[in-house]
Amino acid sequence: MTDLPEDDEDDLLPYRREERDRSTAAEVMRAYVLHPDIRNDRSRRLPEHGLAEAVSLAAALPDMEVVGAEVVRLPRLQPGMLFGSGKVKELHDKFHELNVGLVLVDGPVSPVQQRNLEKEWEVKLLDRTGLILEIFADRARTREGVLQVELAALSYQRTRLVRAWTHLERQRGGFGFVGGPGETQIEADRRAIDDQVIRLKRQLDKVVRTRELHRAARRKVPFPIVALVGYTNAGKSTLFNRMTGADVLAKDMLFATLDPTMRGVMLPSGRKIIVSDTVGFISDLPTQLVAAFRATLEEVLEADLVVHVRDISHPESGEQAQDVADILQSLGVGAGTPQLEVWNKLDLVDASQREALTAQATTRERVFPVSALTGEGISHLLDVISGVFDEEKTERLIAVPFSDGRRRAWLHAEGVVLSENATDTGFAVQVRWTARQEKRYRDL
Repeated sequence: MTDLPEDDEDDLLPYRREERDRSTAAEVMRAYVLHPDIRNDRSRRLPEHGLAEAVSLAAALPDMEVVGAEVVRLPRLQPGMLFGSGKVKELHDKFHELNVGLVLVDGPVSPVQQRNLEKEWEVKLLDRTGLILEIFADRARTREGVLQVELAALSYQRTRLVRAWTHLERQRGGFGFVGGPGETQIEADRRAIDDQVIRLKRQLDKVVRTRELHRAARRKVPFPIVALVGYTNAGKSTLFNRMTGADVLAKDMLFATLDPTMRGVMLPSGRKIIVSDTVGFISDLPTQLVAAFRATLEEVLEADLVVHVRDISHPESGEQAQDVADILQSLGVGAGTPQLEVWNKLDLVDASQREALTAQATTRERVFPVSALTGEGISHLLDVISGVFDEEKTERLIAVPFSDGRRRAWLHAEGVVLSENATDTGFAVQVRWTARQEKRYRDL
């Protein structure tokens, strides 16, 4: 290590400049993307579109240069190396010619397949789950996000210790008191991961409890919550910025933002709402991520209105919408929560298709074509959102015990109390409220 001058500040500058240049000039990884197309695969996606999404995922990583991509047609999967021997040799020569250092396989790759292919191709290999985990690790900013990504990554790595180097096959000797061979290195590594997972879960539980306290505080505030959900890169953050005047990062990139953001919005009717921008969904979202990010995703369950943002210019907009619907259903977002569907990126649709889409939207209930980038259709959308909360109201007489001061305070904060009389056991409260407000009252 070079000794630096201690006294003269000017003498330090060349060293600092050299060190800064080394840190900023990060080596660019040359990557190649493969999308396996299995003949008997009944996926609703076209392989060419799947490949394009995988290339976009690769481009979302920093210091990554995609030098090639292709769809590999497979009559069936080979258990040892995924691809046939001829294709493996052909790809090896191509990777060597292009000086590829990383191969991204858009699909599941078993630990044995990963180890064998890395050995044959002499490259680093990531499957779809590994790639998405890398992106999330790069983008997570909040403490909760970092913990969730680390937990998901450890859960993923635990199942793939077999792909590591041969030192994992060695055995550690015992103390000599018993005749057994002792603990293998792979068992020690697995135990170390398990210990780390337990530690992370404890830390994450504290963060989750804090998030629940925030939710409880928001329940006391008489402002409805509107959650923006949708496929990644559908334009949620752009719409969020347009509605709220915020400056959340919005780029034409998959998973540009991970951490949920909330802002207050005053609607044209004078009603105030809270808008929540959530993490984007994607097809084949790794189960480890769904489990780790469940606390974040469950923000949607607290919403009074879910706005599903679709990229209507995407060739597989319908398939993406179905993926989002599947994830929402798995989270438990049921028919009881009102939903609007926003067809975003109307500015990217040519004039003839735009007229057809607009006509189609008018025939469907609660579907609104907009352009979050240009602002087209946003004012109408805000009027509709305001109308959702101006629902039909019913009157009801309810009994509130003296001991239930929290619910009584909530009723007054919501402004639904028409009259209130004290009784022997509590208060007889005449209220006029919406079905949404009644549900929230029952959930307190």
